[in-house]
Amino acid sequence: MNKVNFKGSVVLNPVPVVLITSRNKEGKENVFTVGWTGTICTKPPMLSISIRPERLSYEYIKDTMEFVVNMPSSNMVKAVDYCGVKPGRKFNKIKEMGFTMRESENINVPYINECPVSIECKVKQIIPLGTHDMFIAEVVGSHINESLIDEKGKIHFEKGNLLTYCHGEYYKMPQNSIGSFGFSVAKKKLSKAKKSSKNINKKNKKSL
Repeated sequence: MNKVNFKGSVVLNPVPVVLITSRNKEGKENVFTVGWTGTICTKPPMLSISIRPERLSYEYIKDTMEFVVNMPSSNMVKAVDYCGVKPGRKFNKIKEMGFTMRESENINVPYINECPVSIECKVKQIIPLGTHDMFIAEVVGSHINESLIDEKGKIHFEKGNLLTYCHGEYYKMPQNSIGSFGFSVAKKKLSKAKKSSKNINKKNKKSL
C-alpha cells in the first residue's frame, strides 16, 4: 500500500472531544471545548489536557489549579462546537447554552449535568510546550449517569452516545464492540455439548 509522507504534524485521530469547566478565585465560571486530552496514569489516576495560554480557561485553571472534564453526548454537538469557537471573554457560554451546573464533591468547580460523565481534576503540573501548555492533573472524583451502569457495576460508555473529533469533524461513538481487551489471546469457550462429551471421555479413560 502506497503512503504519502507528511512533515512533522500531529495526525493522531480520532480523539475524544470534551467540555472543560473552570472557576476562578473570584467565582467566575467558564466552559470551553478541548480535543487534546488523554489518560496518562492509573495509580494515581491522572489525565492531561493541553490549552493555549491566551484562552480564558487557561487563566481560570491556573488561578485555582482545578477543572472538570465533561464528556458530552452526541445531542450536544452544537453546544460543543459553539464552546470551541466562541471566546469566553466576550460570551457567557454556560448561560447561552443553558447548561445545568452542579457543584462538585472534591473541588470548587461545577460540572455540566447534561453530560453523561464528568471528571473532577486537580492540577499537579503545568508544562509549557509551544503553542499549548499541558496541564497534568489527578482525578479526584467523577459523576456518571446511573443509566450507564449495569447491575454488576460495569460502566457502559457506549450507551452515553459520546462524541469523538476527527480531522475537523464530529462523530458519535459506535455502540457495537468489535472485540474486548485480551480477546485475541483468550481461550475459546467450549460449548455445553463439547464439555459434556469431554467429561464422558475423561470418565471412560479413568475406568479403563
